[in-house]
Amino acid sequence: MPQSLFPNIIQFLGQIDPFDKIPKEGLHALASSVQITYLSKGDIVDLCESGKEKSLYIIRTGSMEQRMADGVLRARLGSEDLFGFTFLDDDMDNDNEAGYRAIAIENTLIYLIPHTALQTLFKNFPNCAEHFASKAQVRLQSALDVVWSNKEKGLFIRRVEEIASGRVAVVTSDQSIQSVANEMRIKHRSSCAVIYEDDKIVGVITDRDMTKRVIAHGVPIDHPISEVMTYSPLTIKPDDLVLHAASLMMQFNIRNLPVVEDNKVIGLLTTSHLVQNHRVQAIFLIEKIKYADSIETMATFTSERQAIFEALVEGKVAPETIGKVMTMIMDAYNRHMIQLAIDKLGPPPCDFSWIVAGSHARNEVHMLSDQDSAIVLADNATNSDRMYFKHLSMIVCKGLDSCGFPLCPGNFMATTPKWCQPLAVWKNYYKKWVANPEYQCLLNISVFLEIRTIYGNSDFETALRDELHSNINNNREFLSTLVSDAVNTNPPLGIFNSLVLEKSGENNKTLNIKKYAITLIIDLARIYGLAVECDLSATDERFVYANKKGLLSDDAFKNILGAYQFILSYRFSHQLEAMRNGVEPNNNINPDSFGSFERKHLKDAFRIIADLQEAAKVKFGRISG
Repeated sequence: MPQSLFPNIIQFLGQIDPFDKIPKEGLHALASSVQITYLSKGDIVDLCESGKEKSLYIIRTGSMEQRMADGVLRARLGSEDLFGFTFLDDDMDNDNEAGYRAIAIENTLIYLIPHTALQTLFKNFPNCAEHFASKAQVRLQSALDVVWSNKEKGLFIRRVEEIASGRVAVVTSDQSIQSVANEMRIKHRSSCAVIYEDDKIVGVITDRDMTKRVIAHGVPIDHPISEVMTYSPLTIKPDDLVLHAASLMMQFNIRNLPVVEDNKVIGLLTTSHLVQNHRVQAIFLIEKIKYADSIETMATFTSERQAIFEALVEGKVAPETIGKVMTMIMDAYNRHMIQLAIDKLGPPPCDFSWIVAGSHARNEVHMLSDQDSAIVLADNATNSDRMYFKHLSMIVCKGLDSCGFPLCPGNFMATTPKWCQPLAVWKNYYKKWVANPEYQCLLNISVFLEIRTIYGNSDFETALRDELHSNINNNREFLSTLVSDAVNTNPPLGIFNSLVLEKSGENNKTLNIKKYAITLIIDLARIYGLAVECDLSATDERFVYANKKGLLSDDAFKNILGAYQFILSYRFSHQLEAMRNGVEPNNNINPDSFGSFERKHLKDAFRIIADLQEAAKVKFGRISG
């Protein structure tokens, strides 16, 4: 390499990711090893060529395509893009990304960094290795570590299992009051006992209950604990947010929450864990919503809700946590709005369940989330009863709209008569949708494949989910239909030169990150979740469950979860920047704003989506005769 080119190479490498993270002396050593190659249009780089020295390739100018051995497009690459990561590992046979060729689609200038030079860098600067990892999941995690720092984020966005006590008494319902007190005070030193009957949690008793219900009323201590226990107690999961637990404690005025996993008590969360010096704004907003006296008052909290979103994004909180916190706030609005409507209209004339769907049901609410809702009525509901719920839904949906949660443009809301029906009608909907998934039915079920009760009888939700799983088991072709629909849109394997770009309202060419990435991942999670009869709705939880059941390999699971988290974090940052500039946030991103860091990691994420789409077609696609 001519020495006159050295400063230019240093400058180029030093401004692109991940070379901008390399110490100065390491960067100079790498730059001195660079080999320069010129490719004419149509020239091929075969990374599997026998005897060829392994290298990392950097496109200086021009563009290239990566094609798999069968000709399928793997990715399109432009200036500042890198390839050849896969071949930096000695153990190529274990990497399912091996076996592609790179083809110049225009005249292209390439820098090559020999594998030996990189190995020397990693030896001298071990922290640099993860930025050049061959596996996309490792590179994406490295990117998330940069974006989301590991600094303390505050108590309320930690997991329950991190702060709950392991000391909790577990007893049976036929034990005497005295023996339970002995278990609590002497054996476990716990303020609460969880009570089982036939391997099922049926109640709890606290030290305060012992004082109020036993001593104050003179109940004999040899009587069974079932006489004084609290029936059907609330519980919390170990991976739930402390914020969620604290909200439940305030909502139901309780001081103890058993931590339960797979019906087994593993700990106890008490109000003493939630000390006052660990405050976050969200929990107090939820409390303000709960006690608001009118919809007009609730509408004044909109700017506070936005401030919480901004604080979470600025605080580098994990994207799935942001979604859960914003969902809890939307739940609080929705529940209190229903209660205000009931206070105005009088008690409901029959049993019902207000269910939410879409991102709200998945616990993935963000600043662009609109309303998706429905009402499931008891089967004995009359026409008069339905008129009551028509008025109730109008109050609630309009109220939510005034508080910054827009009406659903497709009218998938409880105000639409079709979505306010008895349980039997809803069951028939699911049966019809699964049996005959033509376009309109597929659209309907795609909205209501995720449902969650936020007010009323949750047994209706369980019945509908059981109905869904039963119908899918009787018609496995349905999953094939979902796959066909999910793979109609491909992720943007090329994000330059106006590829997969659309005109936005300002006539700019933009990339719709929701349409070409986030929705595709949600669709795939839905398919894998339904295939293993997962009752969870959150995208990440569905992937976890499919992996646990062996349907999704460990490698594919880590890849898609990393891709999802990175893309969500990028969208949140984009929306935050819009709000800071006084612009309405959206999902449309101008590729001109991509730096090399974003471009490289987004390409990794998009390719992972495409790989899982292909895998889903193989697993669930129709087999031709």
